[in-house]
Amino acid sequence: MKKIVMTAAIALMAGGLQAQDLKQKDVPAVVKDALVKKYPEATKVSWEKEKGNYEANWGGKSGEDNSALFKPDGTFVEIVKAISISALPKNVAAYIKEHYKGAKIREAGKITDAAGKTMYEAEIKGGDLIFDENGIFIKKD
Repeated sequence: MKKIVMTAAIALMAGGLQAQDLKQKDVPAVVKDALVKKYPEATKVSWEKEKGNYEANWGGKSGEDNSALFKPDGTFVEIVKAISISALPKNVAAYIKEHYKGAKIREAGKITDAAGKTMYEAEIKGGDLIFDENGIFIKKD
């Protein structure tokens, strides 16, 4: 998951929108409160500011098995949970094999947005590929 976040940070820097690490004190109280209310199990949280939103990362060896995104007013946007590559829908690997010759999936994540919609993220060299709940390609981040 850390690689996914790093890839996203690099992509943002290339686009002029740099993700920045934040200290706890620099995160609005309403955002921290929203995280605690939604994910009371979140401990040892690190924060980043990305595209004007606040990203909380916690869990796992890298400390980034969970990445929850909140708007500045504390509104929940989405969570990305690290999953095993084998847990991706079957057609994700087939899509990557066909459209990204020789690419290997480095990491995978299950995205759940505020409305409960599920998507999947597959990290390959050069970016993150987003798929719907059925493994149909949506976009490259």
